[in-house]
This record gives sequence, structure tokens and C-alpha cells, in this order.
Amino acid sequence: MPDADSRRTGPLAGRVVVVTGASRGLGAAMARVLSERGAVVALLGRQPETISAVADTLPCRAGWWEADVTDDAAMEHAAARIRVRLGTPSAVIANAGVAEGGPFAESDPATWRRVIDVNLTGSAITARAFLPDLVATRGHYLQIASLASIGASPMMSAYCASKAGVESFAHALQAEVAHQRVAVGIAYLNWTDTDMIRDADRHAVLRELRAHMPAPARKVYPVEQVAERMVTAVERRSRAVYVPGWLRFAQITRAVLPPLVTRISRTELPRLAAAAEFEATGLLGAGARDDPAARRGGSAQRPG
Repeated sequence: MPDADSRRTGPLAGRVVVVTGASRGLGAAMARVLSERGAVVALLGRQPETISAVADTLPCRAGWWEADVTDDAAMEHAAARIRVRLGTPSAVIANAGVAEGGPFAESDPATWRRVIDVNLTGSAITARAFLPDLVATRGHYLQIASLASIGASPMMSAYCASKAGVESFAHALQAEVAHQRVAVGIAYLNWTDTDMIRDADRHAVLRELRAHMPAPARKVYPVEQVAERMVTAVERRSRAVYVPGWLRFAQITRAVLPPLVTRISRTELPRLAAAAEFEATGLLGAGARDDPAARRGGSAQRPG
């Protein structure tokens, strides 16, 4: 952990940084690294008990607010309260996200839509709420994306659609605000050791699909390692960050990825279906358990 002197003199010292989805997982890990590097951290999430506990552990000044990123009014209110209590944000990390797995034809419509709403619409609402601050501070907006933004995977249609969407949204925003000296970055991540991945691995088909990926692509990376890279990207106002680094080369080959995935799936999915029944997973990750879609019964099973 950096000492007190480095926290006072680093590039993030005293800067207000907002992190959505900060109750646990990557969001909580980034909040810790940001605070260790001297940032004033504003944590946003849906679980008051969890997010307040994270804020209490941070070594530098911090605050937390309960907010659903899909609620325009709630996010505008949170942004206003952050300005009053902590100051004007100069960086925002749009991290909040959920996932679901299973065959698209048998997915629960409310659950599928909720993934799009949280991951894509929630990112846009986050950007809209804090863009005036980033313009004022010539700040940095970091969009958490995924390998799924580059190459889609079967059984993860909502997640892949949402992550392709956030990549395109971030590119459009990047061009739109460049003249205002606001930097927009995209973080391309592979498997990170969070509740979401552990939940996915409890489902045989998703676990097997990952197990049959090439060795580098199926590796799970420690959340602390990924968080360190994300915070460094904020320090550098990076336009793109890849964890692991080889994902950069996936950009070069992205045109061939869909037909390659289709070719593999044509043989692998029937084999997996013979070994285990395909069914919808519902929302994945511990944070998803308090989500409205889950409470409405969105974790639908395969129709009998």
C-alpha cells in the first residue's frame, strides 16, 4: 500500500473519482486502489450495508450513495450530493454491470432486458449525470467493457449485446467531447475473479464453454490485479486499456472472431447439450440478487 506521502503527491491526490457498482467485486477493488493512491472516492451501488462497509475501510476521504444506474433521477440526485459533499468529480468509472446466461429463445424477457438496461443504458445515464463535471474539470470517463465487446459468445446474448453497445457508445462519446478536453477510455477485460464469474461457473454449460476456450482466453485474473490496471488507466487518462494485454491483438482479428466462434459452437453446443440440459441462469453475481429483475422472478428456468 502506498505511504501517506505518495497519497498526497500522486496524480490522483485530492481528485474526486466516482465508481459505480462499488459495493463489491471489481468496483470495490478499484475504490480501494483509488483511495490508496490519494483519490477522494464516491461510491455508488444498490446495497447500502455493503457499500458503506467498503467506504469505511478506505484510507482517504470517501462517501457512498445508494443509486440504481438505470434511474435518471437517482443518478442526478447522487451527482448533486457528491458535488456538495466531496467536490466536483474529475473522473468517473462506469463499472456497474450484471449478466445472465442460457439460450436466448428461452431467456426471461425481463431478465434479458435488465442486463441491457444496467450495462448499456446505465452507462449512458452515468455519463449524462456526470458529464457537466467532467467538462468543468477536463476529466476522464472510463467505460468498463469486455472481451465480449470484441467477440460474442453463445449463451450470453444479452451480456454480449450490452458490452458491444457500451464500446460503441464510448467511441461516440469520445469523439463528441474531445474538443472539450474530456478523455473517454474503454477498458477491455477478460475473466475477472468476481461473484459474477463464480456464479457462471456453477452452471455446467457456461463452465464448459469457458473450459474449451484457448488457454489464455479462459484464464481468470485476480480482481486486485485488474483494479490496479484500471486505476493506472485513470491516472494516465487512457483511451483504451486491455487486461490481459493480449486482448489488444484481438482487435486486429475481430472480423474473423464471429465465424470462428460459430464454427466451434456448431460442434461443441450439441455435445454439451447431450451432457447437461441448457437452462437460463437468471442474473449472475452477488449484486444481482438484490436487483429488481431477480425479485420479480426474472431468473426463469427452462419451460417444462
